[in-house]
Amino acid sequence: MEAIFDVTLLSRLQFAFTAVFHYFFVPLSIGLGLILAIFETKAYRSRKPEDVAAAKFWVKIFTTTFAIGVATGITMEFSFGTNWADYSRFVGDIFGAPLAAEALFAFFLESVFLGVLVFGRNKVSPKFYMIAAWLVFFGSCLSALWILIANSWMQTPAGAELALDGSKAVISDFFAAAFNPSTVPRYGHTVTAVLTMGSFTCMAVGAFYLMKGRYQEFAKKAVKIGAAAGLVSTCVLLVFAHSSAVVVAEEQPTKLAMMEGMYESEAPDLYLFGWVDEESQEVITPFSIPGGTSFLATGSFDTEFPGLNDLAETDKYGDIVIEDLPVNLVFQSYHLMVAMFGMIALTLILAFLTLRKSKVASNKWVQRLLMISPLFPFVAIQSGWITAEMGRQPWVVYPSTSGPDGVSLLTIDGVSASVTGVEVAITLALFLAIYLLLFVAWIRLVSGLIKKGPEIEVAPAGAESADAAGLFSTGFGVGSASSKGGE
Repeated sequence: MEAIFDVTLLSRLQFAFTAVFHYFFVPLSIGLGLILAIFETKAYRSRKPEDVAAAKFWVKIFTTTFAIGVATGITMEFSFGTNWADYSRFVGDIFGAPLAAEALFAFFLESVFLGVLVFGRNKVSPKFYMIAAWLVFFGSCLSALWILIANSWMQTPAGAELALDGSKAVISDFFAAAFNPSTVPRYGHTVTAVLTMGSFTCMAVGAFYLMKGRYQEFAKKAVKIGAAAGLVSTCVLLVFAHSSAVVVAEEQPTKLAMMEGMYESEAPDLYLFGWVDEESQEVITPFSIPGGTSFLATGSFDTEFPGLNDLAETDKYGDIVIEDLPVNLVFQSYHLMVAMFGMIALTLILAFLTLRKSKVASNKWVQRLLMISPLFPFVAIQSGWITAEMGRQPWVVYPSTSGPDGVSLLTIDGVSASVTGVEVAITLALFLAIYLLLFVAWIRLVSGLIKKGPEIEVAPAGAESADAAGLFSTGFGVGSASSKGGE
């Protein structure tokens, strides 16, 4: 019974659940923010009713997703003061600035101009409205920066020192802390990943309409724009993914060892897939490239990296207990992320081949692939975060290679001493129930918006203006309003 109501375990499960659920909506909102801005720019330039209808469609999808994302993100910040109070005391001097900046600068910027998009289409100039769309996207990216500054500091602490009484980390250099060794590559990696997911979602919506034979012109544009944005974001993603991996190799040796199932010091092999036998401490796989991971990290097949057994004997990483480390979980999540990147690349290749031959409107199996394609970046994103967060265990603040001495915190020491396991279990159950309701509500709302589709607003025949006579809608790509509509 004590194991079931273990405060540390339940607190980690609760935060993991809320983070994973929240991070379903964050990639969608940031990624669709770019799609929204592109369609709004197209509408501004062409002033065509069908382009305006398409832009309005994405505003509705984005707003619905943004609202759920905000609601589910608030609970995570509250948990810093409840389940993770001791952690907050340790990092509060560092975390206060980026979290406050995220709320004051990024969130306010994003929400204010989202208000313009929702309520101001006919109240501000078309140019200002288009700029508002780009500012919403910029605000979401800025929000991600501040959050990732905080999270990256947990991975590779810098610009701080341990207080004299050893109770907390004290900031000594704000810019060194903000731009710690992993901030830039992790930010680039994360943002390009979520832009890829937004692009694939755009393609999926277009493919859905092509399958249903509805809104054909909008559907083709959605697939083309999504494929183009997806290609650019994926190419940039590859660069930042490599940079992130290099930082892990240099700064987080225990994480790299778990990612590659490496217990002994060696030039790590490159595995396509496999299984880590944690008892025998070896990777079981039919295929590997000797020294492949070493080559990717350093350009040499012979560079050795320390294994978990050797690291456990050092002063810096002596807190790890080899038997308790989730080595196979980290190994599998990392390789699943890589496999999903392969599916992303394959999907883009097939999308461009069918677009080039103008067969995307008739090729049903490619349409089906595009409809499920957002799953590939979504799984890659979630498995990547599992790798990042589980890979730094048992620390919640990791003692990175270049990190200041003493600035680290074990996960078990970050949990609040005043919260009981029963209380965490009850709140976890409540979160499960409430989040389920929120997810069902979001599915119903978005499904209804997609079913309704992008609609052109036209004035009834004989009316002097749309504002004077009222508006009615017709699905663009299906047909246009007839003169009988005003009779």
